[in-house]
Amino acid sequence: MHERSREEGTGKNRGQLVLNLTLAIVAGQVGCLTLVIIFGALIGGLWLDNQFHTRPLFVLMLLIASIPVTIVVMYRVAMAATARIKPVGSNDRSQEESDGGTNP
Repeated sequence: MHERSREEGTGKNRGQLVLNLTLAIVAGQVGCLTLVIIFGALIGGLWLDNQFHTRPLFVLMLLIASIPVTIVVMYRVAMAATARIKPVGSNDRSQEESDGGTNP
């Protein structure tokens, strides 16, 4: 009986570790995508300002426009990641329900 509780504890710890790693990966993806969007807006704005000889106009417009774009990208990445996360112990519940709730 003691071994079973140890195995369950190890499974819960592993599930928590996987969840923490997934959240860290999502945070890294969001951070990198945010940087790419901001640098893209900055470089594009500098190039457009150089082409049309309007110094801060396009840089400011594109940087301000990148804010909602970044928010939408963050939301979509977070929703895609949470859709892939399975609750810890969801397999245990389905197995108990199929066994009729009895433990061997």
